[in-house]
Amino acid sequence: MKNYEMIVVFKPNLEEEVRNSGLERLYEAINANGTVGEVGDWGQKKLAYEINYIKEGHYYLVNFQADPSVITEVERRSQIQDSIIRYMVISKEA
Repeated sequence: MKNYEMIVVFKPNLEEEVRNSGLERLYEAINANGTVGEVGDWGQKKLAYEINYIKEGHYYLVNFQADPSVITEVERRSQIQDSIIRYMVISKEA
């Protein structure tokens, strides 16, 4: 298994319950063939540029270990969620 890091940016006007359910969907995909590590709630921050007239987002940093095959499903689930503005998964290999 490889180490990964994922940044997820949610729409700023969402309630905490909606954000948590969105994260749970991602955790389910990761836990299918990996483990979720530390999750950091970075809070609401200004975006570097507007995305569909949205100027701020709620950021989360998710560290996890998984097989490379899991990444495809995590990205698919991120793309189909309307509550997620942007996401990025990177490998933490040295």
